[in-house]
Amino acid sequence: MSSQNSIIYRQVGDYLIPNLILPPEEVKIRLGKWGQLHRDYLIKHKQALFTILLSEGRLYSYLADIDRQADDMFFRLVKQMAEHEGLTEELKEKNQMEWVRRMNNIEARAREVVNNELIFI
Repeated sequence: MSSQNSIIYRQVGDYLIPNLILPPEEVKIRLGKWGQLHRDYLIKHKQALFTILLSEGRLYSYLADIDRQADDMFFRLVKQMAEHEGLTEELKEKNQMEWVRRMNNIEARAREVVNNELIFI
């Protein structure tokens, strides 16, 4: 092993290979749906950002933050849209299929907003 410019190298055959070690992340975080979607998006479309976050040991904390923000935004949007459109427990009791249809529509619109605002950017 030799050291040049404070990087430690190891000899492999005729070559000096740097001993690169990724910094440990604070905690291995279990990512939710939104964090996984954003990770996949970074891998496919933002490879430089993905590599920087990974090499600096900030990838999972970044993805966990995105996951939390997206979750909060989704539930807030669903609640606001449901209130705005008059989706009530009374409707749920009287006409469950209509309530489910309308709630599915609201959730689809909320998912689209979250995807466009946080996940696929």
